[in-house]
Amino acid sequence: MRFRSEANSVCKDFDPPLPSEVLDCIKSLRINKAPGIDGINNKMIKNLSLHTILTITTIIHKIMTLGHFPTRWKTATVVPILKPGKDPTDTTSYRPISLLPSLSKIAEHLILKRLNNYLKESNPEQFGFRDKLSTSHQLIRVVDYVTERLANKQKTESVFLDIQKAFDRAWQDGFIHKLIHYKTPSYLIKLIDSYLLERKFAVRVKNELSSTKNINAGVAQGSKIGPTLFAQYINDIPKQFNTLLRMYAVDTAILAWNKNTNYIQISLNRHLKALEDWFIK
Repeated sequence: MRFRSEANSVCKDFDPPLPSEVLDCIKSLRINKAPGIDGINNKMIKNLSLHTILTITTIIHKIMTLGHFPTRWKTATVVPILKPGKDPTDTTSYRPISLLPSLSKIAEHLILKRLNNYLKESNPEQFGFRDKLSTSHQLIRVVDYVTERLANKQKTESVFLDIQKAFDRAWQDGFIHKLIHYKTPSYLIKLIDSYLLERKFAVRVKNELSSTKNINAGVAQGSKIGPTLFAQYINDIPKQFNTLLRMYAVDTAILAWNKNTNYIQISLNRHLKALEDWFIK
């Protein structure tokens, strides 16, 4: 069952949003970003009056106290972009770009700021979703490690894994379970539960918009909260004492080393079995 808060009042850890926070968030918006399904773009938001900014602050305050994320902010516009050199008649040739309402992202920014105060520290092997870290940094670590082992006359073997459509298929109740496990305040758990529940999307091609469809799993593509939730969701990925884990989002490399290749294969298979059990759970 989904988490439902039994308390009618907001917990003592509640940190109300301030107009200055909303204003700072608006100032950081980029005007070249496409609007969501409501058609409100960032240029419009940047020209709002102070009175309207105060109204938005009040709305976000109500979102946090009631634990309800607005239904109209939970519909994404999906725009399919043709990949270079791909067949335009094949649906797999397109990369879906998800556009969310800009006002929802302002609310997400303020919610995430509070959520981050309670989340578990990121797995040090995870370079995705972290500031100033990229795929290049992780690749350099792998290359340096293999080079060092070669210098010590050891062989290194690796297994590379990718979770297919991981963001889209993740178990939503699992996110709530992890937040409860990390002792996140009840008002934030209730709010994230509402944020994940009953999201929708519609596909836009040229000037035509499809009917909306329900999203029953995963986190919202293009959102601010989604990557952080997913990072916490996979934060407890199992490690082994005789293998090395390197991750960027869901792209995962397992490395093992030894002078004897049989020992390497045993180590890799043991880690893969641990991963299989973890994924099933």
